[in-house]
Amino acid sequence: MNSEFFNALDLLEKEKGIPKEYMMEKVTAALTSAFKRELGGTDNVKIVLDPVKKDMKVYQLLTVVAEVTDPATEVTTEEAAAIKADKHKKCKTRSIKVGSVLEIELDTKNFRRLSAQAAKQVIIQGIREAERSIAIREYENKKEEIVTALVDKIDDTDGSVILDTGTSRAVLTKAEQIPGERFAVGDRVKVYISEVRSEAYGPLVTLSRVHPGLVKRLFELEIPEIQDGTVLIKGIAREAGSRTKLAVYSRDENVDAIGACIGNRGMRIDAILRELHGEKIDIIQYSDDPTAFVSEALSPAKVLSVEEDGERSCRVRVAPDQLSLAIGKEGQNARLAARLTGYKIDIKT
Repeated sequence: MNSEFFNALDLLEKEKGIPKEYMMEKVTAALTSAFKRELGGTDNVKIVLDPVKKDMKVYQLLTVVAEVTDPATEVTTEEAAAIKADKHKKCKTRSIKVGSVLEIELDTKNFRRLSAQAAKQVIIQGIREAERSIAIREYENKKEEIVTALVDKIDDTDGSVILDTGTSRAVLTKAEQIPGERFAVGDRVKVYISEVRSEAYGPLVTLSRVHPGLVKRLFELEIPEIQDGTVLIKGIAREAGSRTKLAVYSRDENVDAIGACIGNRGMRIDAILRELHGEKIDIIQYSDDPTAFVSEALSPAKVLSVEEDGERSCRVRVAPDQLSLAIGKEGQNARLAARLTGYKIDIKT
């Protein structure tokens, strides 16, 4: 039985990543508590687990005293000598004298079912806690990253999707889905891990397909020049399902940042657009000059002039036929440009 127990700990460590030392601590605490209950709530119990010999022993500890005041934890020298001489009892002590401790090995076969169940529950709880801790660590390592998940279930009542991320199952709520997209069980979908919180029942993970970070990570995955640091993403503003503005900058004068992101005949950006179901993406040139940056951010409109008007505010002049293009449908182009640059933009003809 002891051998099976230690083999089970080895299996937990191998398959679930739960350290054997952690489980041995939990098991020791569980068995100690259970045996204390068997012995009337006393604290004189010692559990010894030997993973090398795959052996477990339980001892009752009795202190040798001149006069017994607590029979559950104390014995006289005469009683200790009699116990040690008893062939039916396995006990050990260096010497039988006042102050020494007698360790009497207990037979675990006499372990009552109620106490065994209590110990089992503590061990199961320990496994669950370890699994939660591992899941939280794995998610925290992937925070602000993209993971590819499998659609496991779709909730028709609220439109949320249960995803198998490989670590555990997590929910992609309707609010975090790109407007208009549809899923089917078995679909593979890329999601952005925007937040990880530790809760009593496990990690609370926020998955998103509307977060600007999703677009940023997709570009980092698809564009080699971004991966090697030649091209930098300097800013991003997004209205998921509709439009994104991405500001890029090249650290190599021989590399065109915008061209690198689009690719030959648009092959690079096409892969990203397919993942985002055709969401429009404006790739613009970043500049340290605020006026030049604001002008670029308002593309595809052609800007005549940009004047700074106080802190983080500017006035933009465009030709009359460019006004609606600069503002965009329902003000979207101007709104995204303002969010991207951090400037309040006043557009006039």
